[in-house]
Amino acid sequence: MTERTALRPAIGPGAWTRLLRFFANYGFLPVILVALCLGFGAVEPVFLTVQNALNIAEQASYLIVLAAAQMFVLLTRGFDLSMGVIVSAISVISAMVMVAIAPEGQGPVLLALSAGILTALAFGVIAGVVNGTLVAFFDINPFVVTLGMQGIAFGIATTVSGGFPVFGIPAELTTFLGQDGAWFGFLSPPVAVCLLILGVSYIILNHTVLGRSLYLVGSNTRAAEVGGLPWRRHIMMSYVLCSLITAVGAILMTARTGTGEPSTGGGLVLLSIAAAVAGGVSLRGGEGRIIHVVMGGLLVSVLSIGMNLTRIDGFLQQVVLGIIVIAAVFLDRLRLRIRS
Repeated sequence: MTERTALRPAIGPGAWTRLLRFFANYGFLPVILVALCLGFGAVEPVFLTVQNALNIAEQASYLIVLAAAQMFVLLTRGFDLSMGVIVSAISVISAMVMVAIAPEGQGPVLLALSAGILTALAFGVIAGVVNGTLVAFFDINPFVVTLGMQGIAFGIATTVSGGFPVFGIPAELTTFLGQDGAWFGFLSPPVAVCLLILGVSYIILNHTVLGRSLYLVGSNTRAAEVGGLPWRRHIMMSYVLCSLITAVGAILMTARTGTGEPSTGGGLVLLSIAAAVAGGVSLRGGEGRIIHVVMGGLLVSVLSIGMNLTRIDGFLQQVVLGIIVIAAVFLDRLRLRIRS
């Protein structure tokens, strides 16, 4: 047996199949992320510092939360175009509630924070129920439904605020949930909340009937119906969960800025879908894991922070983001071909 023949099993069909399946499952992201980090680090060495790594983790946590929310509806072959404007509406409304109860922290702060957070979560649930009911029980296209909700939420956000930021939120909100705070003395609040959302989402998707049903509905709605699953109710719940998690993201963003911003959600829909799909969540439904949204969120955040550190023009960054969205769709189709 020659040396060349002896080496063939190491790179034979089995090895290539495992390699292709790895790329199919994770969307080539591990290699891309490493290459991006090394590339940005070569141009700007500060990118590879521990402090910048912590900064990336904090920035990525907001996007990962929203990408996780988007994943629930993507699993059912849907999407939520109203996410960004819902974030803005929740930011404004919850801020106004807190300011009304304890302006500038003068008053019952705990009551103000509790009322503001509960109002945000309630708004998210209502928006999710409306979106989910129209999509699941009235068979209206998700594009039409969520686009309509986008207009409604935008009108609410701009009307109640007059188009201006809401100031006077108790500083305790920023201390508890903002980037300046720390849980357990070392963990950034946005990162901690992100980990909590990811943990709960993992349990729902992998250890509940609802989670398993979402995969089945997205893969084969007819099979779910024949199997006796209440698939319409499960689709509605996917939109409720999406909007509920979006509300958590809105609270985090309000805590970061310290104000209720009627424009804080601009561009978040594109970013959330790009992060989820680039990470490996399929636009065809029925496919996606928590690790996928984490990796997708890291990819977008690494690109954003890296381009800022290397002083790439902001308009050019939008071009790069558009390329990511197109590339994510391309990779989604490529993963399908690899599996087939």
